[in-house]
Amino acid sequence: MSRQSTAPNGRRRARFGATIAGLLAAGLAVGGCGASGETSDASHAEGGRTAPDTSRGGAASPGYVAPGTATPGADADAPEEGEQRTRPPAPDYLSTFALDVDTASYGYARRTLAEGRLPDPSTVRPEEFVNSFRPDYPRPADNGFGVSLDGARAGRDGWSLVRVGLATRAADRSGERPPAALTFVVDISGSMAEPGRLDLVKESLGLLAGELRDDDSMALVTFSDEAETRLPMTRVGESRGRIREVVEALETTSSTNVEAGVRTGYDVAVEGRREGATNRVVLLSDALANTGATEAEAILSRIEEERRQYGITLFGVGVGSDYGDDLMEKLADKGDGHTTYVSTSAQARKVFVEQLPTHVELRARDAKAQVAFDRGTVESFRLIGYENREVADEDFRNDSVDGGEIGAGHTVTALYAVKTRPGATGRVATATVRWLDPATRAPKERSGTVAAEALTAGIWDGGHDSLQLTAIAAYFADALRGGDLPGDPGLPALAERAEAIAGRSGSAVVRELAEAVRQAERLRGPSAEPGDGASREGELRSGDPYS
Repeated sequence: MSRQSTAPNGRRRARFGATIAGLLAAGLAVGGCGASGETSDASHAEGGRTAPDTSRGGAASPGYVAPGTATPGADADAPEEGEQRTRPPAPDYLSTFALDVDTASYGYARRTLAEGRLPDPSTVRPEEFVNSFRPDYPRPADNGFGVSLDGARAGRDGWSLVRVGLATRAADRSGERPPAALTFVVDISGSMAEPGRLDLVKESLGLLAGELRDDDSMALVTFSDEAETRLPMTRVGESRGRIREVVEALETTSSTNVEAGVRTGYDVAVEGRREGATNRVVLLSDALANTGATEAEAILSRIEEERRQYGITLFGVGVGSDYGDDLMEKLADKGDGHTTYVSTSAQARKVFVEQLPTHVELRARDAKAQVAFDRGTVESFRLIGYENREVADEDFRNDSVDGGEIGAGHTVTALYAVKTRPGATGRVATATVRWLDPATRAPKERSGTVAAEALTAGIWDGGHDSLQLTAIAAYFADALRGGDLPGDPGLPALAERAEAIAGRSGSAVVRELAEAVRQAERLRGPSAEPGDGASREGELRSGDPYS
């Protein structure tokens, strides 16, 4: 995936990805601004497929969706070999990424700010800030995704924010779902003795034992310098008391051998794997590895093997004021899972009681998105965040390339800064999402579009709370890592706008966002100026009702 810079000698910095508002996401039940998205199943009529440009060394795999080629039709299977294809648009007009549902970066940043420190810019991932709030996107009646696009003007000189929204069908807590087989891998190293670490993990698991169904299964592995299986895969209905006893007996010991914990956890998950169930490893740790393999790459090959062979996914739950964010994120990404971060009992209850029991059902496997911008209306664009979820454009329909595993009731938001051509009308972008059906593994696609006429209103005009909240989260994250998004109003204005939305909605989670922005404003001091991306075009890297 690539980006276009419109200025000579402008810096180019590819930004990839997308995500789902994960288990700690807050739901946003208000409409967006300037919506013109249309959800349709993508069909591959003759001429509607294009071959990839192999000049970059890519293989000619089933090709791109060019701007304007997605048309209504049935869910599409992979293109047949040997069909005629036309040349693709210039690569600079495509953006391709694996879907993701991580939210840990936002939770950890909030804790860091509350402790009086600015987060390390390397731990700030804008997509995880954006996806910590759940817009009320249209949801499909079946597995897969609803697709919607909207946007609004951001600053001057033709810059807009364009939002791609994806949503899966919600879970029915009282309805049928496949049983879950969950292997919990718990860090009991010395660093977990700090309040808000092992004590919070124990509280969370104790609550979860009362929420899982009788036909669900649970195993427990602990690790410090070595790993130990405390509970083999056991049916919950027969063993709730035993599970609570094992959890209550957990105590901290010595060093942190994450490698041993993950390897043993996957051994237990494979041994206790249940056909037809959602098999998942849940890693609860501060991820501060100091024994055994301490780099993610040394652990990833094992996760990859088990994920591919058995479909076992990894969910990472981070804890602690010092937290190995990079290690946890890499492990979850390779395990086709996601991460969240908890620091309070309320957050733990939301994850383990309200959300995890209903989110074990998958709606899509290996999900990817490709956004095709129309060269006639768009000068340049930038995907905000998702650098770690890059997929080569030519691999969009290569189903051997990993995507994201998406559960029930999730949403994913991808936000772009887009500069349209003066006087442009008509289509700006077509977004297509591709996934494998979780039961049949048949490939499916759906698409939506947005036109220039939908981008005429200003982002801060009116009470379009949904899109404004997405923009606030994105600008906030970008400011924390020293970015330059077009139309950045600065931290004081962002805080005021978040406070206004919280006042209208009464949402506690939006008030928490406003307070985090205020804390960042105080820590950065009065010398920090808002970024004026529109005036620095040459530097732009181109190419609770809420919960």
